[in-house]
Formats: sequence, C-alpha cells, structure tokens
Amino acid sequence: MQDDTAAGPAAPAELRDLFVELNDLKRVRSAGRVGTIAERLFAQGWAMLTGGADPQDVALDVTATALAAARLTDLDAAFLTAAGLSEAESATVLRAGFDEVTGPLDPALRDRLRARLTPGEPPEAGYVPGFVGALAAQPRAGVTCPGKPRILLEPPENHAEHCLMVAVYGVCLSPFYRADPGTVFLAAMAHHLHNAAMPDAGFTGEMLLGDHLLPIMEVATGWALGELDEAGQLRGEVERARAVLPDDSTAEGRAFHAADCVDRVLQIAQHLRAASLTMGTVLDEMELVHAGPVKGFHDRVLRDMRIP
Repeated sequence: MQDDTAAGPAAPAELRDLFVELNDLKRVRSAGRVGTIAERLFAQGWAMLTGGADPQDVALDVTATALAAARLTDLDAAFLTAAGLSEAESATVLRAGFDEVTGPLDPALRDRLRARLTPGEPPEAGYVPGFVGALAAQPRAGVTCPGKPRILLEPPENHAEHCLMVAVYGVCLSPFYRADPGTVFLAAMAHHLHNAAMPDAGFTGEMLLGDHLLPIMEVATGWALGELDEAGQLRGEVERARAVLPDDSTAEGRAFHAADCVDRVLQIAQHLRAASLTMGTVLDEMELVHAGPVKGFHDRVLRDMRIP
C-alpha cells in the first residue's frame, strides 16, 4: 500500500482555523448593502479587473480586504472614513483586524497583503460584467450524489460567494504550492462562469448529462467570456488562467483545487457546527452576557427566570 504521507503534507494545517473564520464572509450582511461581503467582493474584484488592474494587484487587494473583514466585517474603509476617521486612522483599524487573524500566513505574503491596507487612491473601477449578478443569483446545488436524493441546507450559498472564497483561499495557499497568486485568483474567480446561465444540478446532474456536459459547459462559458471582450486583454488573461482548472499538474492547479475542496467542505461544516452549538459555548466561552456595569443584574434575571 502506498503511503500518502511519504511526499509530505498536501496542504498547510496551520491555515485551517483562518479558513473556517473567513468562510463566514459568505454569510455576513449589513443594512444598506446588497448581498454578503463575499458577494460584494466578487463584484468589486471583477470591476477592478475590467478597469484594467493587474490580476496580481486585484488578488492582493481583495484578499487583504477579506482578511481584515474576518473580524471587522463591514467596518471597512468606506464606512470608517464616512464616520469621520482619517484615511490613516481607518488604515490602522483595518490593519489591526488583519493582524488578529493572519499569524498563520506565509510571512512574505502576509507583508505584501498588509501593505495593501494603507491609504491611497483605489484602482479605477470598470464595468461589472452581467455574469457577476447572474452568479450571485445562482444557488449552489447542495450535497448531491448520483442515484441519491440531494441534501439541501438552507440558506444556500451562491456561485459568486463560492468563487470569491476559493479565490481568497487560493491566494493564501499560493506560497505553500509555490504558485502564482494572481493566476490562482483569476482562475478561481472564473471557474464557474458556465453557471451564470447553467443551473447547478450538482454531481448528479453532471452524470445524467453524460457526453452532453462538456459541450453545454463550453457554450455557457463562452457566453460569459463574451462579456469581457470590451475589457481589452482581460478575456485572454482569464482564458489562460482557466487552463489550470482541469487537473493538479501545476502549482497553480494544486492551489486552486485545494482551495475549492476546502471551501466546498467548510460550507457544509458550518451548518453542522451551528446545529451542534451548545448554550455552554454561547454563555461561558463566548460570553453572550458579557462583562459590564449591569452583568450582575443580567445574571440574576436569567437565573430567576430559569433561562436557559
């Protein structure tokens, strides 16, 4: 029997907890903002790309923003400056949030990402391709297996959220595989372009389509790629990045497939984690009724009302 560990680890275990926490960006929403943080970062990334920004720069900017948002959520640069902070003060807050979660990252990548959280002119935004909104409106299939009924867990994620999270994970993983982060990011952002038009029936649907699957995916992907024709060389860059998707023969392919696998499983794990949550965790570990001038009164109220 072949020893699967003989060649060393296939992925960096130290990034696990960070990825679990980042995954919640697919579920965090705020008043006055449409969609989750992940959904909005997906649109922001594509607007930067169509505006002519280098994919490497977009990869670093979007990933740095996502990492800062892991703890700060929508307390972002736009809100902080609107609320009266200077650009320098806002950047200090963002870097504090970034620092809380990024200890496990490769040090060189961490420094490159942190440097993005500094005051400066944002890159010029281009248009948002139509497939961005379509992917945000397209639910993921849930858990499917040929010959068995699907398992749906509500609320479902959408394809924009999944693509964004895989892109961010891929950038974080890129040093481990010695992969180019810009290529991994762009491949991940574009790996479900076909689902902008093609409903997601999961693994079951793919098997039932049989030989029709790849031609249909090619047609649907072409529709989405056509929306990039007015963005100069971007379509060619996307097509070159997507060349790493079929297998794990390249460093970029390994970084992408590791990120894709992790996100698919963590999406389900968060449902199971919520279902197994205990009041002991909420009250004792997370201090739902936290320290403050009225904590003693709160504790007595809960005790006398026999809550929980």
